[in-house]
Amino acid sequence: MAVQKEIDEPIYYGDFVVTSGVSVFAQDFDDLFSYDGDDLGVAYTKERSSFRLWAPTSLEVEVVLYPSWEGEASQKLPMTRDTRGTWILAVNGDLEGMFYTYRVRIGEQWNEAADPYARAVGVNGDRGAIIDMRTTDPERWSENKPPLEDPADAIIYELHVQDLSIHPNSGIKHKGKYLGLAEEGTRGPGGILTGLDHITDLGVTHVQLLPIYDYATESVDETQLDHAQYNWGYDPKNYNVPEGSYATDPYVPGVRIKELKTLIQALHDRGIRVIMDVVYNHVYDGYRVNFTKLVPGYYLRYKPDGRLSNGSGCGNDCATERKMMSRFVADSVVYWAKEYHIDGFRFDLMGLMDIDTINETRRRLDEIDYSILTIGEGWIMETELPPERRANQSHANVLPGVGHFNDGFRNAIKGNIFLHDQRGFVGGGIGFERSIRAGVAGGIFYELGQGQYAQEPQQCVNFVECHDNHTLWDKIILCSPKETDEQRRAMHHLASAIVLTSQGIPFLHAGQEFMRTKNGVENSYQSPVEINWMDWELCAAHGDSVAYMKKLISLRKAHPAFRLRSGDDIRDRLIFEKAPAHTVAYTLRDHAGGDSAQHLYVLYNAEPQEVCLDLPELGEWNVIFGAEFVQSVDKGKLTARGIGMVVLAVQPY
Repeated sequence: MAVQKEIDEPIYYGDFVVTSGVSVFAQDFDDLFSYDGDDLGVAYTKERSSFRLWAPTSLEVEVVLYPSWEGEASQKLPMTRDTRGTWILAVNGDLEGMFYTYRVRIGEQWNEAADPYARAVGVNGDRGAIIDMRTTDPERWSENKPPLEDPADAIIYELHVQDLSIHPNSGIKHKGKYLGLAEEGTRGPGGILTGLDHITDLGVTHVQLLPIYDYATESVDETQLDHAQYNWGYDPKNYNVPEGSYATDPYVPGVRIKELKTLIQALHDRGIRVIMDVVYNHVYDGYRVNFTKLVPGYYLRYKPDGRLSNGSGCGNDCATERKMMSRFVADSVVYWAKEYHIDGFRFDLMGLMDIDTINETRRRLDEIDYSILTIGEGWIMETELPPERRANQSHANVLPGVGHFNDGFRNAIKGNIFLHDQRGFVGGGIGFERSIRAGVAGGIFYELGQGQYAQEPQQCVNFVECHDNHTLWDKIILCSPKETDEQRRAMHHLASAIVLTSQGIPFLHAGQEFMRTKNGVENSYQSPVEINWMDWELCAAHGDSVAYMKKLISLRKAHPAFRLRSGDDIRDRLIFEKAPAHTVAYTLRDHAGGDSAQHLYVLYNAEPQEVCLDLPELGEWNVIFGAEFVQSVDKGKLTARGIGMVVLAVQPY
């Protein structure tokens, strides 16, 4: 509720009577009212339910109880003002199965909203649900996780829950559901592996799920699941609750929770960890979200003229620099890690968030498990936050343990994503060799004049395709209109090969292994399922490409040299060799000595015609990958022909 609107004065929200005259925008507000207890939300037992809400600008607050996800309230119970802007209420008796909201009076206006700390909700997430969380644990629910020695050992596979199973020939029963990803023994056209079996067979270590928290979008209504509906889910509504449209029954609050846990356990049992795509940089609607209704003006960023900051392009930016928003982010991430056994978090538009929040979240995750991954989009973006405080690539040096997606490497490999006809390295583009070398080195400062942003290779996430923008195949078609599909497949294979043999953390998009296409749709966030589904018929038709991806993954796993642990190791062991235009060549040298020592020579060849390269005199070189491109290895020279990757190995003299 704005009570002052002069452009040359701050815009205040709330009543000064309850904030001692301090503006909700002032730093003093955080100093006076931020709360550091661990009991926000509702704590349920059969004997009593205890509520605590942070609402320092409110004159009155009520807990509203409902017997159903819709319909009239059964009770409105006043809360008592407590310490540092919080309100409390304890209700005796067993409230399991009830739904609840908070009503707050700010000035003369009453607002009603769901609890930001709700752990269960009703259909479409407008009301919190009171449940015993232990009843949501599957019969098998283990804290044991697949091993991971270092983030550089990860191979990430990005997937939308619905995409995996919704195709008519997926062979999966629970189409579009959490349980669909948990199914085993599914087969598709020609008997090919599909679903979980397909992913396991590839050999990836992590599945990264597009948003699985409760999201709000007009294109998905949980009461209309008989109709085809689709969205990526980047519209956060209830951060600590699973999305109901992926559940078999969104009307029963515990079902979505139990089925998501079942999915996570199924992946863990197959040796695959789970990364959650989280969106703490913006909310679905800056005016209707529960944050704004409960504490207007606090949780979002505003321009000096009172308009919402919009660096996200989604209408608002979350003020993660404020103590209670920062606290909420860390609390939420830790909750998912503990309650759902999540193994990693991918921060959407991380460059809009503040450094302190990301580091504090990382610190709290380290207290649980050092092996939990934190990666994010560290894009350099504008927002109403001082540039020096933004968690972007420019500040990787003060974000230890946080990986950033390497967009420079992506663009060098396949061409600029915004210049659709621009060819990258694999398409024969001119002048990309230097940028390829920078990415191969894991984005670290490799030598004078060559470096990107990373201090260590674990801070570099290498990719050529993700859910955003065109798929790799569709981009290649746009920038190579005169080439044959055979030539395009060669480019596609080479792009994946570069990602999986470079230092850092490799990242694949689901379907990249079989030339996934979205029929030219650039951003399919609300396109029909027919555009977004994983086409298992296409997978069957490109079995050779699937086999190629499996070989690449096996190659990376078999050779620790592709997974060096530190920048110093990379600078010591990675040597770029002389190579002609449209090629990049390097050696990974083993200084350990002894019978187990081995040197590797890698050639990325984007030149269709024959190329000849001098091999370093380290021993007798043998082809271990890409023999189909090798014309000869003789007298210290490698002669190769065709777009692709060649890897040689040698035992040292």
